[in-house]
Amino acid sequence: MNKKIKTLLFALIMLIGLNTYAQPDIVPYAKSLDMVAKPNFYLNKTVKVRAKFDKFSTLGLDYKPAMRSSENYISFLIQRDDIKDHNIPLSEMKIFIKRKDAEKYIDLNAGDEIEFSGKVFANALGDVWMDADTFTVLTKKSK
Repeated sequence: MNKKIKTLLFALIMLIGLNTYAQPDIVPYAKSLDMVAKPNFYLNKTVKVRAKFDKFSTLGLDYKPAMRSSENYISFLIQRDDIKDHNIPLSEMKIFIKRKDAEKYIDLNAGDEIEFSGKVFANALGDVWMDADTFTVLTKKSK
């Protein structure tokens, strides 16, 4: 009986370990369209995203179920990466950055390539809501 319990405990520990490995808390280079297709999968995970910047916005600010105050934050939109011939923002992703950090990037234009990372903190309205902790401009679109 003692050997059976040990075997079951070992199997349980292995199963928990495999499940943790299959769904890591950090997702390097997540695809934005995958994120909006499966917001529950990305909830409470840290992700890194490369995208084309669209514009700064007030979208999602001061919404009580996923609160980010318009006094301290601004949101930004990225472009859908499945549309190549014109600019369409991916409004299903609510991405927030602190206002003091956003001021450094006020000269960004639609189409500039960026990379950002942060934690998905909510899935209100079936959308992805995330805080951008890092923000880097990769390339600026020539005018």
